[in-house]
Amino acid sequence: MTLPDLPQGLSEIADRYDVLLCDVWGVIHNGQRSFPAACEALARFKAERGPVILITNAPRPSAPILEQLDSLGVPREAWSRVVSSGDATRELLLQRAPGPVYKLGPERDWPLYEDLPLQEAGLGEAAFICCTGPFDDVEDEPEDYRQAFQEAVARGLEMICANPDIVVQRGDTLIYCAGALAQLYASLGGKVLMAGKPYPAIYDLALAEAAGRLGKPLDRARVLCVGDGLPTDIRGANAQSLDALFIARGIHAAEAVGPDGLRPDVAADLLRQDGLHARFAMTDLVW
Repeated sequence: MTLPDLPQGLSEIADRYDVLLCDVWGVIHNGQRSFPAACEALARFKAERGPVILITNAPRPSAPILEQLDSLGVPREAWSRVVSSGDATRELLLQRAPGPVYKLGPERDWPLYEDLPLQEAGLGEAAFICCTGPFDDVEDEPEDYRQAFQEAVARGLEMICANPDIVVQRGDTLIYCAGALAQLYASLGGKVLMAGKPYPAIYDLALAEAAGRLGKPLDRARVLCVGDGLPTDIRGANAQSLDALFIARGIHAAEAVGPDGLRPDVAADLLRQDGLHARFAMTDLVW
């Protein structure tokens, strides 16, 4: 079992990198408040080293996400650009216009469909499903959708999953995301397409944005991915052959963080169990 390196702060390793691809939920905010130390670390890197691209599995285009970041107190000095799973998903939706599409998810995610030439339909008439999450992510569980999914699979409907996250941290609570529903749909024999982390489309967008701001050719060996999700952030970085910094106080905090902070042996074991590798690990993102 190989332990990740354990820097005390981003400043110890920042000179090795020109670009950060940084996760949002669990790293710089928890859905209710921002983490000032993490925001400061990103702002310092951006000012002293290079572009910071926030890369999120939020199932909405990046514009509404900027409003959310502002409302949570994430300073705009902390990032150069936001790239979302919603941005990448819109490309998949456009390829399937005019549909019709069955929209599975809360109304707050409907900006995903703005200005797309798609017709909306009920599940019985739809040509495919686009899932941004449960209708009610506070009360609903994946099993609530089993019967509807069985009927959709029997009809051969494809599901586009706009957020591959299984769960996300909101305050001190873990809530189900679209990835949990997609997981159930696939287990029933349904076909699922995803564009967010850990899949390539969102990284293609993020790296293109970074290259446009760098002012010199992008060297992938000098790109660092920061995130708290093993199946999304770390797996995505590994698939792209990019260095990864695992932030333990996120969705894996119950296991990877103890009274004295990061538990390196536990973090390494979690990575090993999933066949993953992180070059670095920290309790929280700090400078």
